[in-house]
Amino acid sequence: MRKFLVVLDDTRECLNAMRFAAMRASHTGGGVTIISVIPPEEYQHWMGVAELMREEARERIEAHFEVFAKWMRDRQGVNPELVIREGEPVKEIFKLVEEDPEIGVLVLGAGAGKGGPGPLVTQMVKNSGSLPFPLTIVPGDMSKEKLEQIT
Repeated sequence: MRKFLVVLDDTRECLNAMRFAAMRASHTGGGVTIISVIPPEEYQHWMGVAELMREEARERIEAHFEVFAKWMRDRQGVNPELVIREGEPVKEIFKLVEEDPEIGVLVLGAGAGKGGPGPLVTQMVKNSGSLPFPLTIVPGDMSKEKLEQIT
């Protein structure tokens, strides 16, 4: 089964990437893997605090994931899986794709504001010619209706 990989983060455009991946998976008999990457902590010497921060980040990610997962299950008939990693997002995405040969497409949401598409989209586009997987970029301000039309 081909899986769509989506990055769960705190951006608004993440929502459209989730919608797109779920609708495409539903229409093609595929699956969805959602990755969320906890950035490396700056203050490693405060181990107790760092561990508490990691645990809080994991709880927040799991709660956020459950909202998307419920919608995917109820509306699209897709049961997504969650992968939580720690490190640099691009490196962790590449590692996950290497580990899971069923992942076939990376779906990212692009920011529509003055800040540009976002750092992850920018990094992936710069390397798009040598990516080991297709990249789909979903505009963050695209309507639900338009997403339904194109999926």
